Amino acid sequence: MSTTEPIRNTIELSRFMDYYKTECANHRNYAMIMLGLYSALRISDILNLKWSDIYDFKGGKIKSAVTVKEQKTGKINNFALNNHIQQALSLYLRKKSISADEYVFCQRLHPNKPICRSQAYRIVRKAANATVFNESHISCHSLRKTFGYHAWKQGIPPALLMDIYNHSSYKVTKKYLGISQDERNSVYLKLDYSNEGFTNS
Repeated sequence: MSTTEPIRNTIELSRFMDYYKTECANHRNYAMIMLGLYSALRISDILNLKWSDIYDFKGGKIKSAVTVKEQKTGKINNFALNNHIQQALSLYLRKKSISADEYVFCQRLHPNKPICRSQAYRIVRKAANATVFNESHISCHSLRKTFGYHAWKQGIPPALLMDIYNHSSYKVTKKYLGISQDERNSVYLKLDYSNEGFTNS
């Protein structure tokens, strides 16, 4: 059984993100993937979201921040809905009427039921098959791992990622994101003895 990996290549990631926006238009699937990539939520928590969780019905707009209780850990998770998520959800809402108790990522014929995990998996796999070269390691959990991997690459402190993921140590986070080998490779690729300023003794 293959190990789930993040999508590391930024060009592939860009195509993956846009697959259900442009190549195979489906605004529900597009919003689900964007929420997964930019929230670091587990797919079980994403599928459990209702519109009352993310939409301000009184104000008539998508909320700027969300609070969820994680199914796996039972812990409270607070996170911001950034512009990428808000734009994807707004696109999804253009041709959709919603109610507070309706699941965000619901079945087409049954808005009171969320899509199942196996369907979410098929959605992710279809996009990966079309856009990612080594797609065999891509699953729903790749969305969560991709968030952390690229946050780390962009300089987010490991301690903060540990907190977001609720990990007990940096060692766990490194293994989870598969960044250990990347760190090792960067040493080999960046080392340049000509920059050491050696002098003859």
